[in-house]
Amino acid sequence: MNPLATIGQATFAFLATIGRLSIFTGRTLLHCFAPPFYFRLLLRQCVEIGYYSLPVVGLTAIFTGMVLALQSYTGFSRFNAEGAIANVVVLSITRELAPVLTGLVVAGRIGAAMAAEIGTMSVTEQIDALVTLSTNPFKYLVAPRVIAGVLMLPLLVLVADIIGVFGGYLVSIHKLGFNPAVYLQRTWEFLEPLDVLSGLTKAAVFGFIISLMGCYHGYLSRGGAQGVGQATTNAVVSASVLILGANYIVTELFFAS
Repeated sequence: MNPLATIGQATFAFLATIGRLSIFTGRTLLHCFAPPFYFRLLLRQCVEIGYYSLPVVGLTAIFTGMVLALQSYTGFSRFNAEGAIANVVVLSITRELAPVLTGLVVAGRIGAAMAAEIGTMSVTEQIDALVTLSTNPFKYLVAPRVIAGVLMLPLLVLVADIIGVFGGYLVSIHKLGFNPAVYLQRTWEFLEPLDVLSGLTKAAVFGFIISLMGCYHGYLSRGGAQGVGQATTNAVVSASVLILGANYIVTELFFAS
């Protein structure tokens, strides 16, 4: 096989994917801001994405905070800098760990569910039935999920910030022997509004990515049950990779100077 032909086919396939995704994103954004709005569907998606994701996000956050405190103590004790643990825990959680880990966890839970649900509707021609009934699939299926993702991820990250810092506090006080008042004082002393704001901005971007990837791969799935399974896998993988890439870009925008 001609290697140039292989490279050309891969390049054209990549460009075609970028084009399809760009068109899908444009149509999604258009229907997110143009009436009519299905508020009942939006509320249902907010509950599904936000409320039902709280247990797994909370568990992830508290164990992350606890492990971070332990690892920080192990490393800083070599330099007699144990007093900086409170600073490291709160900054690491709010700036980086809470948004990224919440995004990845929600991508595995919600992104897969969206792709599976919309993919099943696609292969069973339910989306075609919506069009027959003069209902726009983007307005009815995609827009509520994307809006709910953008709204709910910052709230989940805010909860993860609190629980993660609390996990570090528990380990630092009850296992490492820190003074509670001094620990809380150092936590508040070094925490700035920009630290929390940057994490919440990342969360909104991640919510958009997760919802968009889940809807995109589900909407374009073909080939029956096997196609739905492939769409689910692609949605989770692509959302996870894009989250890590977007994380660097947003961090660069906030803290490059």
